[in-house]
Amino acid sequence: MRLVRLLIGFLVLFLVACGEQAATTQAALPPTAAPTSTVQPIVIQTITASPVISQSMVCEEWQSWPVIPIVSPTARELYQGGQRSGNNLKAFSKIGDGEISTEWFFSAFDLGEGYHDLGPYPDLRPVIDHFHGSFERIGIAARRGFNTQKILDPSQGDPSQCEADESPLACELRLHRPAFALLSLGTNQVWRPEEFEAGMRQILEILLSHSVVPILSTKGDNLEGDHRINRTIACLAQEYDLPLWNFWSAIQSLPNHGLQPDLEHLTYGITDFDDENAMQSAWTLRNLTALRALDTVWRGVATQP
Repeated sequence: MRLVRLLIGFLVLFLVACGEQAATTQAALPPTAAPTSTVQPIVIQTITASPVISQSMVCEEWQSWPVIPIVSPTARELYQGGQRSGNNLKAFSKIGDGEISTEWFFSAFDLGEGYHDLGPYPDLRPVIDHFHGSFERIGIAARRGFNTQKILDPSQGDPSQCEADESPLACELRLHRPAFALLSLGTNQVWRPEEFEAGMRQILEILLSHSVVPILSTKGDNLEGDHRINRTIACLAQEYDLPLWNFWSAIQSLPNHGLQPDLEHLTYGITDFDDENAMQSAWTLRNLTALRALDTVWRGVATQP
């Protein structure tokens, strides 16, 4: 019965999303058939606190970095600053493009246990309970087609919620007051790496000025051909001493590295971590590793080492 409800929930989300007009390169493609090949099981670390980034972890070698973030003293200081400034310690914001704003990313965790199955990861239940209300929420700073410029552009804000001179990012931070931000960008600027890096720096500076703990994410695709966007993301995480969720690494063992034939969009799967076929799809692993990353950073900053 649980699996039936999972399938129904996923089908509803998919049909709603398919009804939207795809206006950007981040629009979802029709689901591909479930892969039939067998892959090695995915091991997601269980971590409650993490050491400082090792000096040997240079960003040029980001592909070998762990999937789950390392929590530094900088992140703990940001979290403590957020406590003092009144950030909502039970809230996080999604900031980015179609890979973070789509309905099948994280929404299932707010819809109830009938829409997801933690399987062998019951220890993730507390983080779901703690951040209830943020998983299904798609804020002002998350939208298909968004890039670093649009997130910082006041003309892209929601006029019904944002002030005239307020960027989507500034509007989101004012409305939601999150303690954490999942930051996932890059695909829409693969041919403009300099613009991407400059914009990411501005976004990070704004988040830090509000004492929000950013969790940066590598992207799943390599449309640029040389991984320069992911390398930039990793180098920024190292420079600012911030958590990096290395999603790219999480899907490399999947069929076709977790990508559909266009080598951009992720393969689909229900949010069931106890289903062998689902665990061979990138969207299932995206939900799992993002949840583990959030859990690790939350526990790491809230607990003194």
